[in-house]
Amino acid sequence: MTLREPWALSATELGSRFAAGHLTPVDALESILERIDAVNPRINAIVTLNTAGARAAAQASTARWREGRALGPLDGVPITIKDNLEVAGLRCTWGSPLFANHIPPRDELLVARLRAAGAVVVGKTNCSEFAMVGHTDNAVFGLTRNPWNLQRTAGGSSGGAVAAVAAGLAPLALATDGGGSTRRPAAHAGLVGFKPSTGRIARVGGLPPLFLHYEVCGTLARTVADVVLLTRALALPHPRDPASQPFRFKPFDPPADPGRLRMLYIPAFGNAPVDPEISTLLDDAARRFAALGHQVERAAHWDLADDINEHWMTLSQCGLARMLDARHAADDDLSPVARANAAAGRAARGATLLDLFDRMSLLQQRLGDCLSTFDVLLTPATAALPWPASQSYPDTIGGQPVGPRGHAVFTGFVNAAGLPAMALPCGQSRDGLPNGLQLVGRWGDDDSVCALAAQWERTEGAEVRWPPI
Repeated sequence: MTLREPWALSATELGSRFAAGHLTPVDALESILERIDAVNPRINAIVTLNTAGARAAAQASTARWREGRALGPLDGVPITIKDNLEVAGLRCTWGSPLFANHIPPRDELLVARLRAAGAVVVGKTNCSEFAMVGHTDNAVFGLTRNPWNLQRTAGGSSGGAVAAVAAGLAPLALATDGGGSTRRPAAHAGLVGFKPSTGRIARVGGLPPLFLHYEVCGTLARTVADVVLLTRALALPHPRDPASQPFRFKPFDPPADPGRLRMLYIPAFGNAPVDPEISTLLDDAARRFAALGHQVERAAHWDLADDINEHWMTLSQCGLARMLDARHAADDDLSPVARANAAAGRAARGATLLDLFDRMSLLQQRLGDCLSTFDVLLTPATAALPWPASQSYPDTIGGQPVGPRGHAVFTGFVNAAGLPAMALPCGQSRDGLPNGLQLVGRWGDDDSVCALAAQWERTEGAEVRWPPI
């Protein structure tokens, strides 16, 4: 199905039409707002709408385009912001009753940069409580549903962000990724989700960092070109974020041709189960990358991430406990999962946290060895297809029982090592549910990941597919 209504256009297409005078930001926004009215009540993706602010921004953008002084290709393009990122004057709940009335007085850095680029902030998207769970439901706004099947989850913690983009409520979304929170939901919604290298996108201001600098801001869109467009606008250093300093990175400018890359295809991590349909789709993807001229080697067994997967939640649990104690917050308003995570964080000793950092350092060393031989790792983006929305996680995968992180085994190690990674659409299940692959590159080599992703999208003839909603 090909749609040409303004709400269905990509960010790149919108910018081109604005420049040519064939469409105005006001017209684009009104189309988006009509789409939100029609669809959002069914999926609960956008939880705080910024109608008046968005209209004022679209009117100002329209005047700039008419006067020949547009601020750049994002000027007038609608975007949503995840509800754990602060936007001045808009409620920022973090998916928790503790923050239900929190209205920040100022934009955090990346939102300010988006406004400076002329982007139109449409509203805030739903997330799991404290952005710690791979399923989007909370006591403030309730459940977000997958536009591809309303009985299925959109994933998390950026479930609202992916549901909004997949359903045409905005072409772009700004989200966060502390263990796969952009990549797994992107796979569940048939989108492109990018987690940049740690430090590539500076982060200043906002809510307390439960994951420290291991949680980065990620970009979501329906195409690689749009993800690159948004990332380029944000990938600037800031003096208050030492990890972002310019000497650490070359300018973000993905090449048109990735060249011939050495790829390690890792179909499974250790003994963790993977849905058989996902395995079949990824096997086919590996063959297609080889057909593109890349040297693809299949890993017989790969256990580098097993240790960090077992201990990864310790970081955010300690961060949550610290934040709650600093606010003198009672646990009564927390969900049972959040209470359990906070209790685990309080019970952890300092040595436990230092042990985690040692484990992350060892992982980085082992990955450094691996990525001295290979340019890119190819994995599934998630071990499970979208599961019933009534469940917080799938309790079995491929017939094997799994715990709360069983579906998430492929993503957390990327955050622990600070590497760039992108989720890309990779076929659909027999039931029509989206699936995604993941490309992981060397630290700082975000360009190669984006270039390879663009090649995949280009050569696969990846026409944007729309959910039946």
